[in-house]
Amino acid sequence: MATQVVRYIKGDERRGRRIATGRPEGKGRGVDWPLTIAVGTLAVLGLMMVYSTTIDWGDSPSEYVLRQAAWLALGVVLMVVVTRADYAAWRRFSIPLMGGALALLIAVLIFGTERFGAQRALLDGSIQPSELVKLIAVVYIADWLASKGDKIRDVSYGLIPFAVLIGGITGLIVLQPDFGTAAVVAIMAGIMFFLAGAEIKQIVIGLIVGGATFAILVANSPHAQERIDSYVKAIHDPQQASYHVQQAMIALGSGGLTGVGLGESRQKFGYLPLPHTDSVFAVLGEETGLIGTLFVIGLFATIAYRGFRIALNAPDVFGTLIAVGVTSWIVVEALINIAVMINILPLTGIPLPFISYGGSSVVSLLAAIGLMQSVARGSRKGLTRSALVDRGRRNGRPRLSRIGGG
Repeated sequence: MATQVVRYIKGDERRGRRIATGRPEGKGRGVDWPLTIAVGTLAVLGLMMVYSTTIDWGDSPSEYVLRQAAWLALGVVLMVVVTRADYAAWRRFSIPLMGGALALLIAVLIFGTERFGAQRALLDGSIQPSELVKLIAVVYIADWLASKGDKIRDVSYGLIPFAVLIGGITGLIVLQPDFGTAAVVAIMAGIMFFLAGAEIKQIVIGLIVGGATFAILVANSPHAQERIDSYVKAIHDPQQASYHVQQAMIALGSGGLTGVGLGESRQKFGYLPLPHTDSVFAVLGEETGLIGTLFVIGLFATIAYRGFRIALNAPDVFGTLIAVGVTSWIVVEALINIAVMINILPLTGIPLPFISYGGSSVVSLLAAIGLMQSVARGSRKGLTRSALVDRGRRNGRPRLSRIGGG
């Protein structure tokens, strides 16, 4: 009995040292494998869909899929590097990174390539800065919110400067114009702000002011207003929906339960606009059916679950907000893209994460996954005990509870 008590005390002492130093025993926690498998499966599906939707494009059937595979390989390398790095080190670069992001958003307005009525890309369409801005925004907002502490509940320290910050970022994106991406950034930032400890009344005020501002911007944009009008008409009569939405609905309906088979989509051949990017979910539904679409939705649900679980177990507030931001970004984008294809939301230019064609998108997303995996590994060293246990909801601290998800 005495031996058992001594063993228990020694075990408790080891746990105490681990809590005090912030270092897990051994080499530390590994990556989150369910998250890795879900992301990897979506990436493979993405390559399959890019090949299917672009097989009759370019000089060869494999031109676009090889290009996407090269971007994917770059993204995987970047993900591994970021995963192995200490996520807390990014805090010291958050300000210069945000300065660079704003410079890119300004540059694309001056030197950007115009396509489909919007000026969103640089270098002849090769790089889309707004995708990189999402990743940088997560890091900067997480650092900004974590540094505020209890002051975030004060309107003059919390809501007002936060609104100015997000308004500046989204304003530059709206000027492209890209209302969809601006909405993703705003929603992602709002979720981070709320979970960082902001009061409900601040969220309500932000929603009212932000919603009114967004409505005014849409009313003064003929491009956005046309899409809103088409969406409203489609609610009352589906036959009045835009050509894009009608073709997407035909594709999804043609898929039935099991689909027409991989590569056998008919809507991708000149009927469905942008089948490799915005409309890839409709092609996926046609080729794999309801079962395939539910499988993809299940993968995004897995990312959401694992992401918020990582946030609950993060060693500090900065890590919690990083995980929340990345998870919100991916989930919100997926929800908007799918909702547009089934006519729940007006048309936007939001890609389906990891599946839609686009180098900037897949590289930024994989780097973001690497950042979240770094949080999962608990790579930050030298944390004090107070930094680990001071995680309650009181006094404006994060609503995502203490370490271990307790």
